[in-house]
Amino acid sequence: MQYNLYLSALLIAATCCTLIISYLSWNKRELPIARSYGLGMLVSAFYSLGYAFEIISINLEHIRFWLRLEYIGISFSTVFWGIMVLQYTGRQAWVSRKVVAWLMVSPIITYIAHLTNEWHHFFYTSMTIDEWRGMPLAVLAKGPLYYIHVVYAYSLFVIGMVMLIQMFMKATPRMKKQIAFMIIGSWGPYGFTLVYLSGLIDMPIDLSPFGFVLSGVFYMWGIYQFNMLRLAPLASQKVFESMQDAVIIMDMDNILTSYNQSAERIIGGLNKLLIGQPADQILAQYPVLLAKTIQKPSLESRVRLVDSEAVAFYNVHLFYFNNKNQKPVGKALLLSDVTEMVRSEEKVLENARKLSELNTFKDKMFNVVAHDIRDPLAVLINLMELMEEEIHARGESPDEIVLEMKQQIENTFILVESLLDWFRSQQKGFVFHPMERDLGHVVQQNLRLLHVRSEGKRIQIVSDIPDRSYVYADKEMLDLIIRNLLSNAIKFTDLGGRITLKASVKGNQMIVAISDTGEGISPDQARTLLNETYPSSSVGTAGERGVGLGLAMCREFVRLNGGEIWFDSAPEQGSTFYFSIPASRESLPARALSIGGEAL
Repeated sequence: MQYNLYLSALLIAATCCTLIISYLSWNKRELPIARSYGLGMLVSAFYSLGYAFEIISINLEHIRFWLRLEYIGISFSTVFWGIMVLQYTGRQAWVSRKVVAWLMVSPIITYIAHLTNEWHHFFYTSMTIDEWRGMPLAVLAKGPLYYIHVVYAYSLFVIGMVMLIQMFMKATPRMKKQIAFMIIGSWGPYGFTLVYLSGLIDMPIDLSPFGFVLSGVFYMWGIYQFNMLRLAPLASQKVFESMQDAVIIMDMDNILTSYNQSAERIIGGLNKLLIGQPADQILAQYPVLLAKTIQKPSLESRVRLVDSEAVAFYNVHLFYFNNKNQKPVGKALLLSDVTEMVRSEEKVLENARKLSELNTFKDKMFNVVAHDIRDPLAVLINLMELMEEEIHARGESPDEIVLEMKQQIENTFILVESLLDWFRSQQKGFVFHPMERDLGHVVQQNLRLLHVRSEGKRIQIVSDIPDRSYVYADKEMLDLIIRNLLSNAIKFTDLGGRITLKASVKGNQMIVAISDTGEGISPDQARTLLNETYPSSSVGTAGERGVGLGLAMCREFVRLNGGEIWFDSAPEQGSTFYFSIPASRESLPARALSIGGEAL
C-alpha cells in the first residue's frame, strides 16, 4: 500500500486548516494578537505543505527542495507562537520591536544555515534516502546547529506553556475553557516533534506536521465556540472606527477586547497594550464608568468626566452581545458626547433666569410709571372740576375750550385706566378674554378719543357702521386695533381730508374697512408693511412721528382673535385697511377657543 499518498493527503488537509485560520486572522489584523497568530499559522502551512510533498518525492534533489520550503515554518513558527502567547496572557508591553528583533535572530540563522548546509554541513552532517515500507524517506544526520535550533524552540515553548498555565490557574471558569483549548492546540506540533526526536516510536516518519491537524481542530473549535482569540467581529470595523461615540468592548469577565478611536481620545491612557487587561485597571481613574461595566444592561445615564484640560459630559449606556443561542458573550460601553447640549441647556436656563428677573423688574417699573402717569391725570381732572365750580360760582358759563379740555382729560384718564387694567391682567401671562361687542359703539368711543387730533387737521371722519353690529373679540384688543388704524389714517391724511369706516358681514366674519384720502403707500413700503415684525415708522403729513409698534400690534391682535388684516393702496390716492373679526362665538377658530381665558 502507498501509505505516503494517504499521509500526504492528510498533511494537505492540515495545511488547508492552517490557511483558513490565517485568513480569519487577516480579517482581524487590527488586533496585534491576530497578526502574530495568523503569521504563525501561515508559516506552519509551509511546514505541513512541504512535508506533504517530501514524503512522495522519489529522489534526494526533490526532497532537498521541499525541505527548504518546510524550514520556513520550522524556523519561524515558534517565534510567532511565543509572541502570540505574550499578547494572549496580557504581556503585550513586552512585544516591542527590540524584543521581536532579538527573538528573530535564532530563526534567521537557522534558516540561512539550512539553505547553505551543502557548504558547511553544520546543520545536517549527511542526507541520504532510505526505503521504508515502499516509501523513499530522507535520513538526516543532525549537526550542532540543528540541536541549537531545537533547544531554542523548546525553550520558548516551555516559557510559553508556563505563562498559559499560570493564566489558566488564575482565570475564571469561562476563560479556563478558552485557555485549555489554547494549551491543547499548542501541544499538537510540539508534542509530536518531541515524540519523533525521542525515538519512542520506531518509524523514520517525522510526525510533527501531523500535529498541525490536531492544532487546527482545537484552534478552530476554540475560535468559533469560545471566541478564543477574539477574532469574531462584533461590528463592521470601518463603521466602528468612524463612530463619533466612544465604544469600549469587553468580554463577560470584564477583560478589554477592543475599542474605537473615540474611546482612545476620551479615556486617558487607553492604548493597544491594554487589550487583554481587566476593566478595573483600565478604568481605575473613572470609578463611575467602572461601576457601570459591572451593571446589568441599564438605561442611559449621564456622567461628568474631568481631565486636565476641560470638563465633558457623556450619556453612558451598557449593552450586551449575545451569540446565536442568545447567551451573552460580551458587553459594550457606549459614551455619547453631550457636552454641547449640556452647555446649551445651562445657557437656556441662565437666559430664562435673567428673563424672569427682567420681567419682574419690568413689572415693578411699570407699576411705578403707571402710578406717575395716573396720578397727574387724576390731579388734572380735580383741577378742571374745581375750575368749573369756580366759574359756576361766579355766575359765568365755562368757555368752550375749557369744556373741551375737561372732556379730553377725562377721555385720556379713561384710556390710561383701561390700559393699566389690561396690563395688570397680563402680568402673569398673556390672557385672551373674547366677548360679544357692539362694533358701532366701540368705533364711536374711539372716535371721541381721537377727536382733538382729527379736528386739528380738519379731517372729517364718517362711520357708516350701525349700532348693534356685533362681533366676538377681546375688548382691549379690539379697542387697540381700531384706535391704531384710525390713528394711522389721521396721521397720513392731509388737512381737510376724509376718513370713512364701513363694516360688512361675510360668512361668519365681520369685515371692517377704514379708508382715508391720504398720500397712500408706495410699492416698496407695501412689501414690508405687514411682513416685518416691527416696520419702521414714517413721518405723518403734519410731521407726526411714531415708534413703529402700532401696526405690528394690530396684526398680532387680529390674528389672536381669529381674523386677518390686509390693505389696498395707491400713491396719492389714499389707503384702505381691512381686518376681519369673528361675528359670533361659534365662528371663533379652534385655536382662539383653546387659548381663551388661559395664560399663554
